[in-house]
Amino acid sequence: MADKKPSIVNCPACGAKNSSSAKRCGSCGSSMAELEPVVDERRERERRYQQEGFSVLWAAVSFGVEAILTAAIIVALPQAIGALDFEGYYGMSLTIPVWFLGGVLVGLISPGKTFIEPVVATLLIAMPTVFYLYNGFFGVLGPGQTVRTMPVFMYIIMSFIGVMFTLVGSYVGERIQMGPPPKPTT
Repeated sequence: MADKKPSIVNCPACGAKNSSSAKRCGSCGSSMAELEPVVDERRERERRYQQEGFSVLWAAVSFGVEAILTAAIIVALPQAIGALDFEGYYGMSLTIPVWFLGGVLVGLISPGKTFIEPVVATLLIAMPTVFYLYNGFFGVLGPGQTVRTMPVFMYIIMSFIGVMFTLVGSYVGERIQMGPPPKPTT
C-alpha cells in the first residue's frame, strides 16, 4: 500500500498551515473547525437600536418642533404673562426640559430610528435662544439680561446640557415607539 501524505489545511483564524488531523492550530491555538459567524442575542438587540443614517427631512421636522416649543415657552409665554421673567439662569434651565420634550416628541412621531436629527436641530435652536436670553435681540424682543445676569460661557454650558437632554429625550421617544425589546430565548 502506498503511504498517504497528510494533507495540509489552512487555519481559518490566522491562515497558518497545519496538518488535516490537527484539532488546534499550531500557530495561534484556535480550533481548526470552520469558523461560523456568531450572531448572539445581545448583538442582535444592540443592532436593533442603531441608527442607519441621517434624514434631512426629519432634521427639518425636528427643527420645526424645537423652534415652536422654544418660541412658545421662552419667548411668547413671558410676553403674554407679564409676571413671568425667564431671564438668565431661569430661562436656560427652562430650555433644558423644553428641548428634552422636543426630543421625545420627535422620537415618538418619526419612523425608524432618529436619534441624531433632534440633536442637530437643538444645536441650531440653541444659538438664537442664547442670543435672545443674553441680549434680547438688541432690545427688539425684550430687554435681555437686566437683573439676573449670567456669563456667556454659562449659557453655552447650559446649551450643551440641553443638547444632551435632547439626545436622551429622542432615545426615550424611540424606545416608547419601538415597544419592549424581544425576550431572550434560553
